[in-house]
Amino acid sequence: MARRIPEGPPPPPAVQKLRIRYAKRGRLRFSSTRDFARALERALRRSGVPMAFSAGFHPHPKISYANAAPTGTASEAEYFEISVTERVDPQALRRALDDALPPDLDVVEVVEAGPGSLAERLEASVWHLEMRQVAHETLTYAVERFLAVDHVEVTRTFKTGPRTFDVRSAVVSMVATESEDPFCAILTMVVRHTTPSVRPDDILTALHAVSDLRPPVPPLVTRLAQGPLLAAAAGVADPLAADKDAVVP
Repeated sequence: MARRIPEGPPPPPAVQKLRIRYAKRGRLRFSSTRDFARALERALRRSGVPMAFSAGFHPHPKISYANAAPTGTASEAEYFEISVTERVDPQALRRALDDALPPDLDVVEVVEAGPGSLAERLEASVWHLEMRQVAHETLTYAVERFLAVDHVEVTRTFKTGPRTFDVRSAVVSMVATESEDPFCAILTMVVRHTTPSVRPDDILTALHAVSDLRPPVPPLVTRLAQGPLLAAAAGVADPLAADKDAVVP
């Protein structure tokens, strides 16, 4: 059977690509990537953004998402890219999208994409966990036990079934600190992006395995940043820095 060809002219070509950082805060930390995608497409339509679309029988807006945080975690550093058919001012787009999105889904920064891949720059994440009803001494002991070993395996169920993998090798640094609340300790860690991805809940499972740490209530988890991994486990760099420095015609 001959392949059908869509009728009509091809969609207008993309003339500009934009990279966008947004934050997922408050109750919206429970929104999934699919939830955000639906909200974003509505916001793009309301804002009148001249989106580029794919060709074919079922055209869709040219949007790509990069390493979204797990559902249930807040984030200050989520990223996606969009392509448009007319050049737009990044700051005007940031304001329009931020106004059109629901509260607690906040557009933080928009830059014009320079050369290179955004996804390849996202090498590691900085995670901040508020361990409520956990004493600082208890968390410090768990961190010391975790860092003292070279290998800790956990098992997580994927679409293809259970899979066991090492967590310790992905953790670049881990620090326990006190908070103003004496009944809350803070866990900060830099985690390298791996395949499969090592999530904060995987690390909590590993901490339990090596130290029997049992938080009475689930911690509040926030991704503070993600980007190129800095030397000496100092954290991560701004993944959009190269775009800001690039000369875009």
